[in-house]
Amino acid sequence: MCSSDLITFVAQGRHLRVTVKMPRFEQTYMSKQQFQRPTPVNLYLELLKSSLTDTLFNREPNADGSQDRFILDFAKHYIQGLAITMLPRCRLDNLEECVESVIQNKVPGDLIETGVWRGGATIFMRGVLKAYEVKDRTVWVADSFEGLPKPDEKECPLEVKAHAGPVMSKLFNHLAVGIEDVKKNFAAYGMADKQVRFLKGWFKDTLPSAPIKQLAVMRLDGDYYESTRDALQNLYHRLSPGGYVIIDDYGEKTWTYCRKAVDEFRKAQKIPGRLTRVDSKCYYWQKQK
Repeated sequence: MCSSDLITFVAQGRHLRVTVKMPRFEQTYMSKQQFQRPTPVNLYLELLKSSLTDTLFNREPNADGSQDRFILDFAKHYIQGLAITMLPRCRLDNLEECVESVIQNKVPGDLIETGVWRGGATIFMRGVLKAYEVKDRTVWVADSFEGLPKPDEKECPLEVKAHAGPVMSKLFNHLAVGIEDVKKNFAAYGMADKQVRFLKGWFKDTLPSAPIKQLAVMRLDGDYYESTRDALQNLYHRLSPGGYVIIDDYGEKTWTYCRKAVDEFRKAQKIPGRLTRVDSKCYYWQKQK
């Protein structure tokens, strides 16, 4: 089978259709592009997303299917697999668009993710900056690198139940990945440089004194109420007008109070407007100028 039988690129307006054909299946992705015709930057970022999500030759788990089937597929593809990020392709597309937007519109500030797992989303952030030859922004990688914190028993009973349950504690190991493993992933992708900085520890301890002057994109993936609240309280005032806040678990209702933390913060800060849906779980908003 020749290379043209494996991968084809077709420009369709402002979208690029990337079709990967294998003997037993075919996958098609649609992603927004800055230009009508594919460019080396576009193609590089699409390939980077495929590698980080381990979807070059594999399908990502179907979040809209059976919950039991999804958990098994999730564990196999992510926890036991080679993927460097748990984000579905559509969430990486959203992240790409947010980073490209602040670059193109010259919104000042760095990029941060709070809760990074194996580091895939922050590696992708650095990849976008490198692809556009941006040298005046830093990617902040914030995590305990010890797994999720134990939720408050009185305030967050759903989280306490999920945290102690067999899926989170045994199958997922509380999503713990050590900082050295994450740094190795950055190095493997050629992204370990001076524009990447790590913040190790619980958010309540590290974020208040973090040496971050301005942010342009903040992606929150701390899963729980306290982690989400701490990130918003300590980072939002540093977000430039025109910047973006992405909440990975805003749509989750059965095991986390992430949505409650966001809604309480937005109400207290009198933040106008609604959040924009990325998929059934992930939402974002742009800070008004």
